[in-house]
Amino acid sequence: MCQECGCGIGGEVKIGGRPASAAHSHSTHHGDGHSHEHGGGGAPHSHAHDDATAFPPGRQTVAVQRGLLEKNERLAERNRGFFRAKKLLVLNVLSSPGSGKTTLIQKTAAILASRLRVGVIVGDLATDNDAARLREAGIPVVQVTTGTVCHLEAEMIAKAAERLDLDALDVLIIENVGNLVCPAAYDLGEDLRIVLLSTTEGEDKPLKYPPMFHSADVAVVTKSDLAAAAGFDRAQALAALHRIAHHARIFELSARTGDGMPAWIEYLEQQRASAKR
Repeated sequence: MCQECGCGIGGEVKIGGRPASAAHSHSTHHGDGHSHEHGGGGAPHSHAHDDATAFPPGRQTVAVQRGLLEKNERLAERNRGFFRAKKLLVLNVLSSPGSGKTTLIQKTAAILASRLRVGVIVGDLATDNDAARLREAGIPVVQVTTGTVCHLEAEMIAKAAERLDLDALDVLIIENVGNLVCPAAYDLGEDLRIVLLSTTEGEDKPLKYPPMFHSADVAVVTKSDLAAAAGFDRAQALAALHRIAHHARIFELSARTGDGMPAWIEYLEQQRASAKR
């Protein structure tokens, strides 16, 4: 799948506008045998390149593929231990492009400002537009520009976190690359995986992208203020979420109008209180 979406064709991963110190390679696929801590995992998909015939098929290739993902899992566990030692609540926010991740993060940070200190790591293929929006709102933020890489990885998060004063934060929010496929396979060391579904993108997204929604700890239905205009079938959407993400906590809200935000904020405060213990 990643060869179709452009992942690994080329490009350079940059942290905070600077090239990452380690080279980033995507010569193999993401998801061979992966099991995310929160219950998900990506369907196997190929990262085959033009020179793929140079590598013999079979056990050798599978071992390399599994090794790359196992490395990410080890780094994710290292991240998780480090973040927990700092008593941080870490959220990995995922969705398709345009579902409202940045707006939700901005409004969440603004509401929590008097109670909890929020920092953000933003992942995008290109531009720092989302990071700039958050920065203008007074939120500490580090941009990860992934080039053609369609997801964030644990190593990227570790490098980006070095640029934040984690001792001055209570909550670290990771805004992942807008993509409902590849990021499902990558644990970043988060406490909670938050997957968004906007009312403007259809009720059947959980059925179309089950690995992502099944891996969610929390599912947030966003842009509730646009539901009527979009012809959103709430009952159908909730049925799809309950079927695929039956274990996930579900919130319905509009970050723009504030409808549903109090319950979301209360939940985060409860989770942060648990993280301090």
